[in-house]
Parts: sequence; structure tokens; C-alpha cells
Amino acid sequence: MDNKELKTAIEKIPVPKEKVFSAISKGINKGGNREKAKKKRVLAGVATAAALLGITVASGFVNPTMNRVLAKTPLIGGIFQEFNDSTGVELANQDAVTELNQSLTKNGVTVKLTSAYFDGNVVSITGFVDENVEKGGNEKGEVSFDMNFEHYKGDHDPWLRGGSNNIKKVKNGYNFQWKMDYPYKSLKENFTLPITIHNINGIKGEWNFEIPIQQEKNRTLVINHEQGYPKNEVKIRIKEILTAKASSSLIYETVEKYKGDVINLSKAVDNKGKVYRFENPTYLEESKQEDGYHSTVRTEMTKLHSDITSLTFYPRLSAADPKVQQLLNSKSFTLKSTRFNFGLQVNDVTQKGEKLVIDYQFTGLPKNLSQGQLETINHNLEYLFWLVDKEYLTKIDPENPWPPKNHGIPFNKVKMVDKATAHFQSTFDLNGEEKIENFKLENTMLLFDFSSFVPSKDIKPFTVVLPVGNE
Repeated sequence: MDNKELKTAIEKIPVPKEKVFSAISKGINKGGNREKAKKKRVLAGVATAAALLGITVASGFVNPTMNRVLAKTPLIGGIFQEFNDSTGVELANQDAVTELNQSLTKNGVTVKLTSAYFDGNVVSITGFVDENVEKGGNEKGEVSFDMNFEHYKGDHDPWLRGGSNNIKKVKNGYNFQWKMDYPYKSLKENFTLPITIHNINGIKGEWNFEIPIQQEKNRTLVINHEQGYPKNEVKIRIKEILTAKASSSLIYETVEKYKGDVINLSKAVDNKGKVYRFENPTYLEESKQEDGYHSTVRTEMTKLHSDITSLTFYPRLSAADPKVQQLLNSKSFTLKSTRFNFGLQVNDVTQKGEKLVIDYQFTGLPKNLSQGQLETINHNLEYLFWLVDKEYLTKIDPENPWPPKNHGIPFNKVKMVDKATAHFQSTFDLNGEEKIENFKLENTMLLFDFSSFVPSKDIKPFTVVLPVGNE
């Protein structure tokens, strides 16, 4: 999952405004189910951790409508009820779920795959792993799969972006559901998906499966409506809506002047007042062109009603701000946000043995911040400063930004000195797990990320008149 996917995922979480500083709502850096545990997140991202890391435990609640439908499909539909998957229940009711009976035992652990469906943008696979998995290294009740799809290896598997792994304890083992966003631009109606599980709870093996995946052809509604926002220097193009049996998918393109800015859609409302929700997006194409940074996105949405004539979209803009940097050859200096009216006045830089203490104050923050907002800022500051050996700045991967091992320190301990003046101190452990070999102040660059202080904002809704008829 890259920066845009993480930022968009976090943006979709409803957050109590009084308790969480809205300016911190975007989170920082690259995340996902493949990143090292030590790469922590800002507090605003914590609510998404279970979903992003693929360790969600499903609720037992299912609404009455789902229960009525389930009565017609007790076998296949039952597992979807366990995971509160209304799409799965509806597809089971339409006999549009493929039943599987593939089972493998490796090193005493049996995995059985029981069903698959492909609807719109989402592929689901359900299965069962027996209780011998508890002999692995995880805590009882936890099940984690190290796996790849289509013979990809490691973190470069596009099927792993944004996927989730739902687990529920049952008699003699665990039921599970893997849900993945289809990662490619062109949708195939029928294909075989190879799956290789490398280990489960640390128990090694090679559980190999070939899963038939199929869906009926999507109905396509071509729209091609462009909406510009000159003041914000962004554009959004609603291209088409694909409708499957139980869901629809929206394909749209965004154009931003600044790299890292993200436009997402919080909702859409049709001419009859029905609200349509959007899931996390799949980025199909990204490129830099003369007019800005282009992204083509596909996102699952509530199934489109066939008798409506228009949709009003509600976009939200999340702006990026490049990291600023300063060589630590001065004891005091000022850092300024590149795009916004935020500043950081560094009052003092002091090395005390194996500790480096930086004393600083903020300028440009909203006045009268609540205690909850200040606590959030205090927490997030632990991850917004980086110390990096200046000779290794060019070795930071822009696609997976993280300080090079033994040449960067990404964490610090924060102390609030004075609430009224936004006065803080950050202490870096120069001999911790993350460190800089042969540390010298004059060779060390301080990097700071102001992006987390930039509030996301709703921009003007726009209405699209839908064409008559589908392809």
C-alpha cells in the first residue's frame, strides 16, 4: 500500500472532531500489511490499523435483511454472515459464488478453501485452517498468513495492496475470508488465481492452490464528466461506472499540480436522495504530465440504482507538503512549511552523551487547541522528525520512504514544555535500535514533515447527469 492508498484509507474513517485534531487526520509515510512493525503511525491512523494490516476480527452482527436472505442460502451464505459480508450473502442468494473443495496438509496444518467470488472490483476467498495452526508462534486466537498470489514474491505482489484477512474461531479451527481489490486495469471475467501460502503463524510449508475466479460481464455506464477546481489547482474526471451483480465500481481520474495531493470521494447522492458510499481505491495508473500529476482510480461503491438520472459527488482534498530539512550545524534555526503557513522555531540543539535534545516551538497552529488535540500533536511528533546522515539522503526510496539502516533515526520522545506557546522538546536516542553510525551534528540532517498539520477539506460538490442506458 503506497502513500496515496494509506492517506485515502485514513481519510475515510469518521473521527470525532473534538477528540482528534483534524489537521493530523492524514497520517504519515508509507504503510500497509507488509511494512515492518517498528515503522509506527501517527495516532490518527491507529483506527485503520486492523484493516490495513489484514487482522480484522469480524463482528457477529448481521442486519435483519441479511438474515432473511441467509435463510435461503444456509451453507455458502453462512460464512459470509460470520464476516458481516452483505455482498457475499447477496451473491450466494443469486447462486453467484463458486463452491470450492480444495484441501492441503503441510507440516500437520490443514488448509481448506471453500468458496470464491468476484464482483465488481472485489475478489473474495473463504476457507478453514485447522487448530494445529495454534502450534505456531502466534498467540492463541491469532492467525496470520504469509502468502502471495499469481507467483509474485514478497512485497511486490499487487494483490496484497489493501487486502484484508478476517478470522473467526470455530470448532476444531478457524474460518477465514481473504478479500482483495482486483489490481489490474482490465477486468477479466474468468481466470485462475494461483495462491501460495509460505507459512501460517510461522509454520513453514508451501500450500499451493489454483482458484477459479469468475464473474458475469459488468454493465458499463460511460460518463466522462470533468470538474475543475482552479483555486485548489486540481481536477477530477468521472469516467465510468461498472455494475456487477451485487456492487458497482467507479472509475475516475484526478489531476493535481502538487505531487502527493489526493482527491477522494466521500460519498455520492442520487436524484432520489439515496447515498452511495465508496471503498478504498485501487490506483490503476499514475503519471506526471504537462498539466500535473495524473492518477486513474477504481473504487467499489454501493450498487447503482438503474432508475436514477443524476449523481452528486462530494470530493475531499488532502494536500501534501514536502519534508523540510536543516543541517544540524546550528543550535537555532527556523523551518517553514513549503506550501502553508506553519513554522517551527528551533531554540536549541544539545547533545548529552547518547541523547540529542531539540527544543522548539510551533507557529501558525490554530489557537485555543483542546487538551485532546494537544495530546494528539504530542503523540504524532514522535514520528514527524527524522535524523538522517546527510550522505545517505539520496538513498531514501521515494516509493517506500524510510531512513537507511544505521544511517537514520525516525523516532523520538516528546515532552510538552508549555501548552500556551506550543513549546516542546524532542529527545533522540543516538544508540538505539535505529541509529546513525559515527554520529556528528555537522553531518546530520533534520527532516520535518508538516503534512500532518494540514487539514483535509471538502471542496464543492458537483452533479453529473447520467446517460440513458448501459453498454
